[in-house]
This record gives sequence, structure tokens and C-alpha cells, in this order.
Amino acid sequence: VTSSPEMPGEDLTKLGLEDIEISDNRYNHIVHMQSAAIGAEKFYTTEDHAARFEGIELARERDNRAMEAWRDHPYVDIIDNRSDFDSKINRLIDLVVKRTGINVGDRFSANSRKVKFVVSGICPDSDFPVKFTDFQVVHHYLHSAQKGFQTRLRKRVRNGRATFTFTVRKPELQGQTVEVKQPISQRDYSNLLAHRDDNHLPIFKTRRSFLYENQQYQLDIYRAPCHSRCKNLILLETFTTSNDDELVDSLPPFLKVKKNVTGDPAFSMYNLSIRSDWEDSAEQFCHRLSSDDEEEEENVYDVRQAHERLVHVSEENTVFDVRRNERQASESDSVASL
Repeated sequence: VTSSPEMPGEDLTKLGLEDIEISDNRYNHIVHMQSAAIGAEKFYTTEDHAARFEGIELARERDNRAMEAWRDHPYVDIIDNRSDFDSKINRLIDLVVKRTGINVGDRFSANSRKVKFVVSGICPDSDFPVKFTDFQVVHHYLHSAQKGFQTRLRKRVRNGRATFTFTVRKPELQGQTVEVKQPISQRDYSNLLAHRDDNHLPIFKTRRSFLYENQQYQLDIYRAPCHSRCKNLILLETFTTSNDDELVDSLPPFLKVKKNVTGDPAFSMYNLSIRSDWEDSAEQFCHRLSSDDEEEEENVYDVRQAHERLVHVSEENTVFDVRRNERQASESDSVASL
């Protein structure tokens, strides 16, 4: 807050405040996140938004006034809408952790991306070489009245205590897929569960979170009861700024990583949960989260290919040779010693 027509200098004096004290000393760092009303108008809406009620013009005016209020602070960063929303959030976190001197690895870097791998089995819990936390998770997909929208419930349990989340995944818009997640009560969870979509099976899995070399990983271990396509399926997820070759070299060597399946709809939880065989339900298979119509013949062809990829990766015995750089160095040392 600085002095303005709404709060002139004499009002600050009455409150025992000084303009420069508020501007310079109250906060160490100011990060202004520009409203979607400026540069991302298609995403600006007051629907399902408890804190937003202004029309777009009023939102622009208030955004500019808020930004102007901090113009004299010595450390101001402005995050505009040139990138998608996930990148915007990551830029915010990246600025804050750098300012506070915290090292969080790649997870919240501004250009971080989510990657997914198929893993071939894991060792017994007692032999897992790093500390981990297991959650028991169940997902239910719900009926959605809007085309292209996906709605689901998640129940996550640890040590007998459960949390509940309701998620709406909206169709792709300008290259962005928007997910709105909100915590809900057990009562709301039970009520919403009555609207589950029986075309989809519930997904049961153990989610294992762990850190390895300053990088956060999650293992999704699919559990019975499940469709046969999910049997023994284990997926590894993380966020990274590395290219694919660098990433493979940095994966935990105690995991047998088989294939990079990032972006492959055959390994989408939505598609994995479809009750019937994919070829019998091509119209349900989500190739991409878009509301565009697609030809039925193309759908059938795509689901056949997706099924073949899923089966192939589960049957093949090859795994990534991680730590390639270390292996090459070791081979070089062996040659040198000869």
C-alpha cells in the first residue's frame, strides 16, 4: 500500500505509517502476477472463482493500480501472461526460491516439464534404497455434462487418514490444458460419488513419493481390482528441465525404467480406466483433451496403435541403461589401466 487518492499522506500519518516505510521495509520482495484480464482474456472468467467477481475492464484497472502501488519498491518482479499458466506459477516459485536461497532442483523451474516413464517392477519395501512415503489412492471419473470436460474424484489415504479432491480438466485452449482442483469434505466426496461414470473403472494405486539427488519422483503402482491393461503397471513421474538424453542418465539407477511415455494417450489414467476394450469404445478414448470432432475410423486406428504400444512395453524386456556417463567413464578407466 502506498499513498494514493484513496489513501492520501495525511491518512498514513494518522495511522502512524510512512509511505517509504511501507514501500521499502515491510516486504523483502514484491512479485506481481498480472491478471488474466491482460493478455490472457480467453482464460478470464468469474465462473467457479470465489475470489474473482470483477468484469474484465475493472480487473484491468485494479491490476494496474496494484502494480503501480509497488513501483518504488527496490525489488519488484512482474510475471505477465506470455506463457501458459503452469509456467506462470513456476516462474513465481522460481523467483521466490532464488530470492530465499532454497535449492528445489528442477521441480519449479520456469521451463520445467512433466515426464512419465514405464517401470518394470520394484524391489521390496525393505530394500528400497531411499526414504519414501506411500499413499493409497483411488480415482473415480464422473459424468460430465460438457463435451470434452473430464471430472474426477480422488481419495488419498495415509496412516488411516484420508483427504479428498475434486478435479475438473477442461478442453485444450490455445495449447493449454486447464485443471481446476479443489479439496472437498468427505460428505461432498460421498455425494459426488453417486455421479460416477460406470463406463470407467475406479483406479486403485499406491503412490510412492521419494527424493533422489535433489529431485522429487512419484511412482504410481497400479493395484487390483483393475482392467487387465493396468495389471503390473508402474509409472514414474517427475518434473525436469533436462533434455531426454540427460534425463535418462539422471534417473534413479535402482529402478528398471523401460520407456519414456510422456504424452502418450495409451498411458493416460483416463484411458486406462475405460471399462471396455479400447477398440470397442473408440469414441470414449481421449486422443487429446480437445472438443474437436474426430473421424470414427481415425479413432479406431489410433486406439489399435495405442493398445499395441501398451502391450509392447509390458512385454519387452529391455530397460534404459541409466548412468550412461558413469558407465562410459568406468569403461574409459578400464581401457586406460590396460
